[in-house]
Amino acid sequence: MNTPVFAQFSNPFASDKTVAQQQQDILTKNEQTLKRLYSVEPKAKELIEKSAGYATFSNFGMKILIAGGGTGSGVVISKDKKPVYMNMAEVQAGLGLGIKSFQNIFVFQNDAAMNEFVNSGWTFGGQVTAAAKYEKDGGAYQDATVVAPGVLMYQLTDSGLAAEITGKGTKYYKNTDLNK
Repeated sequence: MNTPVFAQFSNPFASDKTVAQQQQDILTKNEQTLKRLYSVEPKAKELIEKSAGYATFSNFGMKILIAGGGTGSGVVISKDKKPVYMNMAEVQAGLGLGIKSFQNIFVFQNDAAMNEFVNSGWTFGGQVTAAAKYEKDGGAYQDATVVAPGVLMYQLTDSGLAAEITGKGTKYYKNTDLNK
């Protein structure tokens, strides 16, 4: 007897969790990322409290020989709005081999910068090192980097706060499934 055999394939990147569970996972990771940031850079808490809003992203990347990439998820939280869930995708070129996980924290100094990030998507293409100043008093937040007008960024790695921010070919965009 010939019985047909059906192979079942699933998307290895798809989540088995509900939308609510995925949202909760992102919010939990957000809290963990902020807690870790505040432990290595206590001034960041004051900066975020004074800001129009902030975003946290947890990223996982891999590089094999001459190409690499990564994916991640995150959330933008403003002072007066519900969370906006977002994704990121990264493409890298150049020799190398390795796996890297890191967290990016964006601090928005004004609503316009935050709205542009959320609504237009955002592409980060570069490597920068700089000290950031906040407001007119010039209080320096030395470990935050200016990555766009009105946008500061921290990057945490497994070893702590990154001295050099990297994000070549990284695109940030809304997660349509989690923002319904």
